[in-house]
Amino acid sequence: MAETTIATPEEPDGRNGGPKGAKKGSTKRRSRGEGGLHWDKTRKRWIATVTIGYTPAGKRIVRKGSGRTKTEARNKLKQNLRDQEDGLTPSPGNYTVADAVTYWLTYGLKGRADRTVDMNTTFAEHHVIPALGARKLRDLTAEDVDKWLADKSAELSTRSLKLIHSILNRSVRHAMARDKVRRNVVELCEVPEGREGRPSKALTFKQAEAVLAAAEKSGARMRAYIVLSLLTGARTEELRALTWPHVVAFDERRQAWLAVAEVGWEHEGFAVHVWRSVRRKGDTKTKKSRRTLKLPRRCVEALRALWEHRQELRQRGEAVASDLVFVTRNGTPLSASNVRRDFRKVLDAAGLVGADWAPREMRHSFVSLLSDSGVPVEHISRLVGHRGTAVTETVYRRQIRPVMEEGATAMDRIFADDAPGEEP
Repeated sequence: MAETTIATPEEPDGRNGGPKGAKKGSTKRRSRGEGGLHWDKTRKRWIATVTIGYTPAGKRIVRKGSGRTKTEARNKLKQNLRDQEDGLTPSPGNYTVADAVTYWLTYGLKGRADRTVDMNTTFAEHHVIPALGARKLRDLTAEDVDKWLADKSAELSTRSLKLIHSILNRSVRHAMARDKVRRNVVELCEVPEGREGRPSKALTFKQAEAVLAAAEKSGARMRAYIVLSLLTGARTEELRALTWPHVVAFDERRQAWLAVAEVGWEHEGFAVHVWRSVRRKGDTKTKKSRRTLKLPRRCVEALRALWEHRQELRQRGEAVASDLVFVTRNGTPLSASNVRRDFRKVLDAAGLVGADWAPREMRHSFVSLLSDSGVPVEHISRLVGHRGTAVTETVYRRQIRPVMEEGATAMDRIFADDAPGEEP
C-alpha cells in the first residue's frame, strides 16, 4: 500500500487550529502501510487515510477513518481495513435500527398477504421502532435487546413477544446480508415469558349438543359451517376456502370419490378435500394440513341442505355463481368478520355468551371431544392436520386428556393373577 509523508499540525497554544501540544513545523514519515494522519480544522477531528489500490482508470482508492483523537482515528481506519479484507463494505455509522426495520418492512415482505404486512408494520411501529429505532445498528447490543424484551413482557403476551423479536431479528439479518452490520446480536437473545394471554376454551359435551341444536335452527349456511367446524376440526380459514368440487361422494359403481355435483347425494360415503385455505396463495397452513376427511352423517345432512338451498336460489335467478361452499347472501366470499358475527348469534341462541367464544374454538372442541372419548393423540394429530403429536399436545394441551391409561390397563391384565395377599 502507498503511504504519505504528513506534517504534524501546529498548535502549541491553539492559534493554528490544531490540537494543543503538537510541535511547530515538525515532520514525520509514517511507516510503510500505515497511511496518513492529519487534523481537519473544519470538522475538528483527526482523519486517518490509507491508499489500498487504484481503479482501472488510475484513480487512487482511499479508505478513511476519523476520530477525536489520533488513536480513535487509527482504530476506525483499522476497522475499515479489516472489513475490506473480509470482503465487507465499511458499516455506515449513521444507519439505525429504524432504518433496518423500515427497509425490511418495505422489501422483506414482498409476496406476503396484506394482512401479514399490516400486522408486522403495526407491531414494528408500536413496539420496535419507538424503543430501539434511534439506536445505531452497529452499536446495538444483546443487552439492549434483553432489556427491551423484558420491558415488553409486562404488556405483551408470549406470542406477541415472539413476533416483535422476529421482526427485529429478520430486519437485522436482512441488514447484515447487505453489509450494514457485521453480526446479528438479536439471534443471541431468548424471548421471555409474556403476559398471560386469553386461554382458548373447548365446549363440553353438553355445550356442544346445545350448539349443534341451535345451529340446526339457524340458516343453512351457518348450520353447515358450525357442524363442519365442530365435527371435522377443520380450520376456519380452510372452511372459508372450501369449494363444492372438493365435497365428494364414493361412487360404488365406478369405485371412485367424485364431486357431489357430478354424482349426487344418494351414496353411503362422503368426504371433503381440505386442500385449500384463504391464505394469499391458497395453500393450507402446512403440507400436513392438506388432507381428506370422511364426513360424519350430520355433516352430510347439513351440506346437503345447503346444496339444496343454493339450487333453490339459482332457480330464482339469484347470484350464486361461485364454487365456494360458504358465501354471503350476495354470493361473495365470507370474511372472518362475517363468520364471527353469525357464529356468535348461534352461540347466544345455545345459551352461551357468544362474545366470549371464537370460531377457532370449535376446532379446540373437536380435539377435546375426541380425546375425552379415548381417541389416541396420534389419530387426533392427523385429523387436525398437525405435523406431529408435539404440536397437538402443545397447542391443545388443555383439551388433550391428561391421564394415560394404557400402561395401568396393560399391567393389570399382565399381573391379574398375582393380587397382593394371595398365596401363589
